[in-house]
Amino acid sequence: MTEQNGATATAAELSAWLRDARTRTLAVIDGLSDEELIGAFRETVNPILWALGHVAWFHENWALRHLRGLPSLMPGNDELYNSFEVAHETRWELALPSRAATLAYLDDVLAAELERLAAEGPPTARSTYFHRLVVFHEDMHDEAMLYDRQNLGYSEPPFLAADPCPTPPAAPLAAADADIPGKRGFMLGGTPAQGFLFDNEKWAHPVDVAPFRMAATPVTNGQFAEFVEAGGYHQPEHWSLGGRLFLRRYKPEYPLYWRHEGGGRWLRRSFEDWLPLREHNPVLNVCWYEAEAYCNWAGRRLPTEAEWELAATAEPTPAGEISDHKRTYPWGEAPPTPERANLDAHYSMCVDTRALPAGDSAFGVRQMVGNVWEWTADPFYPYPGFEVDPYREYSAPWFGYHKVLRGGAWATRGRMIRNTWRNFFMPDRRDVLAGFRTCAR
Repeated sequence: MTEQNGATATAAELSAWLRDARTRTLAVIDGLSDEELIGAFRETVNPILWALGHVAWFHENWALRHLRGLPSLMPGNDELYNSFEVAHETRWELALPSRAATLAYLDDVLAAELERLAAEGPPTARSTYFHRLVVFHEDMHDEAMLYDRQNLGYSEPPFLAADPCPTPPAAPLAAADADIPGKRGFMLGGTPAQGFLFDNEKWAHPVDVAPFRMAATPVTNGQFAEFVEAGGYHQPEHWSLGGRLFLRRYKPEYPLYWRHEGGGRWLRRSFEDWLPLREHNPVLNVCWYEAEAYCNWAGRRLPTEAEWELAATAEPTPAGEISDHKRTYPWGEAPPTPERANLDAHYSMCVDTRALPAGDSAFGVRQMVGNVWEWTADPFYPYPGFEVDPYREYSAPWFGYHKVLRGGAWATRGRMIRNTWRNFFMPDRRDVLAGFRTCAR
């Protein structure tokens, strides 16, 4: 592995990203009391106060200590904030610095980063890599703190008062399924030309993908409600062994944050408020086992990781085959905008699955980026020739245990996402901003 991963950026660009990430972090925690910053113990939630200190520690560890050899601004912080050493269940018991001290630590680390960037001249590829790493790490924690805030039933952060949700186009989608040609030797994964990549995206390697049919939109709340109302959670024939163990452990009756009001009326909790379920929004906060069971009930299946990436990146030739060019985003090379993808919390939360046609892939598959992360069929494994990056704990400890998700959600930062991005969670995780789309069997 080389730390010279990716093209260089200017000091001004990196500084702007650092400031923007910190602005979002502070917006995510806006309105929370000191008590809420600690919160109740949950298996999948961190104390938000701990997460804030961990974000500061990660910046300091990689952009100041590792990159520049500087001493720590908070001696002893490894014992508090090194996530791979500090066991999850102990994070509520730590003698954490106060809210004011934690925010001061965040400020001090950011000021040191900005001062160094301003003084050092044009950033090298190595410097660019580590500043992007810490920004993306903060972006991921901002998304996690948002769904932690949802999980704990806290109030909606004020910054989510965003633009009104887009209206779906009057014309319906051309078809429920898109026909995707197969390709022998499809190059799955990223290439050095893309710039910054995480280690699990490296490197592109040939796989054979047979022709398939993929749903043009993610599964909606209305569609998933049919599964629930048909007794899907009580029909073991639709659930794998792991799914049946999930049912036995958690005893779910319907998706997380749903509530049945009778008469076919469903509500969904959005932060602290119960709101009518929006039929055409994507189903959200379902785990891989729930997605798999729905597919079995509906006579469908989850896409493989290679199918998902091919549908998002590929371009057809006039002969109806797949060219060798891969798009960075489903719509092409232009960066994400609110007209193309529901990212950056621009529309507050999820939007109608029929909206944003400007973001369609070459095959008319809609919202492959943004709105909800999409479960794929595949377990999370390394690509051939895998080598760990400097942040050794990012991917390697989780291979084989997690399932792969693709595409990003409404809270994901647009600067971070691309068609080759691989997210990964345990198959029983319901709190993450995940939904799914299906393929024909």
